Amino acid sequence: MSIRKMKGLSQEELGMELQVSRQTISKWESGQSYPDFQRLVMLSDYFDMTLDELVKDIDVQDVRNKNLTDEKVASIYLDVENVKNKSRKLIKIFCYAGVILLGIVILGFILHLFFPDIEWLWGSTQ
Repeated sequence: MSIRKMKGLSQEELGMELQVSRQTISKWESGQSYPDFQRLVMLSDYFDMTLDELVKDIDVQDVRNKNLTDEKVASIYLDVENVKNKSRKLIKIFCYAGVILLGIVILGFILHLFFPDIEWLWGSTQ
């Protein structure tokens, strides 16, 4: 924002006036993000400008494209998180099934050790 520089303000000073961080001011100036409406009004009041004068150099289509891109990226991250969560659940199910199967095998082994002569349990021993 050349307005900030013309007034001799640092990003930190302007951030303090608007109750945002210096990093937020930097993102606004580089076009990585944009102020919300409340902050735009505060900026226009602070610099004694109309909203039209304040935003006249902003390409609205760029803002729209950025919002669409942000939404797409957020959607991708959400999809990845959903796949991760489903994978974790599936892994847990397989682990529980494995533990249960191992328990059954161990129980069968122990039963065979203590009761080796039970025909109905092991079948014919001859």
